[in-house]
Amino acid sequence: MNASRVAVIDIGKTNAKLVVFDLQAGRAIAARTTPNRVIDTSPYPHFDTEALFAFLKSALAELHRAYSFEAISITAHGATIVVLDEAGELALPVLDYEYAGPEETAYAYRAMRPPFAETGSPPLPGGLNVGAQLFWQAKSFPKQFANVATILTYPQYWAYRLTGVLANEITSIGCHTDLWNPWAADYSTLVDRMGWRKKMPPMRRADEKLGPLRRDIAAETGLPADMPVYCGLHDSNASLLPHLWAASPPFSVVSTGTWVVIMAVGGRAVALDDKRDTLVNVNALGQPVPSARFMGGRAFQLLAPQGLVPVTEGERRRGLDGTIAYLPSLPSGSGPYPDREGRFTVEEAGLTPGERLLVVSWYLALMSATCLDLIGADGDTIVEGPFAVNGAYLDMLSVATGRPVRVSEGSTGTSLGTAGLVLGDKAHLAPKTALHGVRDGEALAAYARAWRGMVG
Repeated sequence: MNASRVAVIDIGKTNAKLVVFDLQAGRAIAARTTPNRVIDTSPYPHFDTEALFAFLKSALAELHRAYSFEAISITAHGATIVVLDEAGELALPVLDYEYAGPEETAYAYRAMRPPFAETGSPPLPGGLNVGAQLFWQAKSFPKQFANVATILTYPQYWAYRLTGVLANEITSIGCHTDLWNPWAADYSTLVDRMGWRKKMPPMRRADEKLGPLRRDIAAETGLPADMPVYCGLHDSNASLLPHLWAASPPFSVVSTGTWVVIMAVGGRAVALDDKRDTLVNVNALGQPVPSARFMGGRAFQLLAPQGLVPVTEGERRRGLDGTIAYLPSLPSGSGPYPDREGRFTVEEAGLTPGERLLVVSWYLALMSATCLDLIGADGDTIVEGPFAVNGAYLDMLSVATGRPVRVSEGSTGTSLGTAGLVLGDKAHLAPKTALHGVRDGEALAAYARAWRGMVG
């Protein structure tokens, strides 16, 4: 297809967006955003999918009138699965993966889940393993789960709402779900053990056109009835995809948002440690990708709620003397130090906003560097998303890894990768990156050594 403007549906854990992406200009030209609200009512905390769908229909209508996009493509966060009944309606609400409910059946689930060597999927708390979600739902809500006819990955649920076509896709089904064997390119033994394979819709490529809009959606939004909707993919893999189109290994991509998801392409061969939140993702080309993750965006929100405040030279000098640090981990339970409780090394109340910003940014960079080392990353490190405009984070990441850091310019790779799915020839979609120059390299290196000494 030769579309020049694509509407990208981007369902993030914190916010949902509709972005109009201009493929010729290589940037987003319009966007609408809404909070991704969790409803904390019976039967368990769940995403407000009806509110999200109402937002998407309204935003599609508004932005098509203004910008006349020619296709729709979809990305969404991982760790989320949808169960539908025979009528295609939700058999159970879409679980918020941060809810601890699946811990109730964790002991029984451990006896069923495949080993890390089979899936590349580490055991994670709460509902972060989709297999654990499904197992808990089956045991806790047997009547409702008995009505499940379809188990659907999250980006493809939104494609289904628009087109009526059921499909699963490899990047979402391979995202620490326990449901996929990346080495065999097939469902894991868990899926057959639980009898779920027959509930799985056909696997489709991320860049496949699933169909035009449903007639009622076209009528309600005023969009053309033949508007193509593409299958879509997992958001972190959407960030990786433009670099797969354009770059030569080795390199790594640090995709930042609520989660910091780090993927190494063509790096050193290492044994992944499933106890430190390393895993194997599957990219949109079907290739296993060593990966690591931690909840960095959430930590930044909690620890530096005032955001990117100005930093004085005095605050920077006090930060660099090494006495102020934040040690892992917040939130606890995931990331490279899952069993540790985060803490400042000084009285938190005495920190200025600038000191807090520096120390938290350096902490997040050192956590990222730890993850990169755990997955054997080599070559340039490309930073996407909100942390790409945080100079303190970028400085420390470059120093702590000893490798160049490149910053994605303009639109995030998530939008570019998702929009680019509609094109046959993607060679011209090389992401624009800029090499980050480091300030105070020697002092930051000393700080990194001291931090690592404290962490052990």
